Amino acid sequence: MSQYLRRPSDSGSQAVARRDFSREDVLRILQIPQHQLQSWERAGLMPVREKYSFQDLGQLRTLRSLRAEDVSVASIRSSFAAMQAVSGMANPLSEATVVRKGKQIVFRHHGEVMDPIRRQLCFDFDGGAKQAAVVKAPMSLRKTAASQAQERFLTAVQAEEAGEKRKAMGIYEEILALHPEYAAAYINLGTIYFHLRQYVKAEELYRQATVADPEYVLAFFDLGNVLDELERFEESIAAYQQAVVLAPRYADAHYNLALAYERKGARRNALRHWQAYVKLDRNGPWAEHARGQIHKLLRAEKITIAWRADRFVARCKGKAALKVV
Repeated sequence: MSQYLRRPSDSGSQAVARRDFSREDVLRILQIPQHQLQSWERAGLMPVREKYSFQDLGQLRTLRSLRAEDVSVASIRSSFAAMQAVSGMANPLSEATVVRKGKQIVFRHHGEVMDPIRRQLCFDFDGGAKQAAVVKAPMSLRKTAASQAQERFLTAVQAEEAGEKRKAMGIYEEILALHPEYAAAYINLGTIYFHLRQYVKAEELYRQATVADPEYVLAFFDLGNVLDELERFEESIAAYQQAVVLAPRYADAHYNLALAYERKGARRNALRHWQAYVKLDRNGPWAEHARGQIHKLLRAEKITIAWRADRFVARCKGKAALKVV
């Protein structure tokens, strides 16, 4: 169950740049349930489409990341609408960079971080932190090396979306040479290598992301995915477990962890995570599959328990009776 955005193409960069994705492609690539996409559409965070571009996938990935961080759709919607009002942006999720601030989000644009609900600028101390400190009065912020790295990062993302994969890889490597703590660059570069099927290199980059930011949930999740591809299942389980520790309500991590435990034959552990998944995602095909696995595992457990018994003893209905022969 890989959760990666982009796939390599042998047909050239221009073909990649023009490629459209169906709704089914989006759900499969991002591994999000149908009802989650519909929820974002109802909130106005993503237009209802039958075909999606690379830019759309980038926006959906941002929403998926915020979901992993347990930021509510209502909170995202409030900040989204406020940013549209104060900045004039049509789509802040694609025209600016999202920064989490507690259970809310703010936006980084042109080296400045704006809290659109309070209509205030924020200090962004390291250019990539999940938290931002509020500044009481708007002011021009001097561009730091970190904000320049952020701009380079966005350039790399745009190069990816245009199908210029090699250019993007060069920019990510340049960023990491100057800012080895920039976890998101490790993740994006690792994802390119993943889709090139260079899994060992992808693993190395994902591991570096977990060191750069030990609280980066998606780094552990993506690490679990590549370890699964490498058939190193024990390590894959450990990575998914860490993602669940960091974000207990991250449904996708529970789903993949349940699959990994089933593959290992650890039925009861798998059952626990299937149950956790359906509590977090109650509708859609993934939830139906999880429920099916729960029923199957419960039936298997009953059979196992009966088989292990020394002998079968039938329950008596009513009072026991003795028959004299």
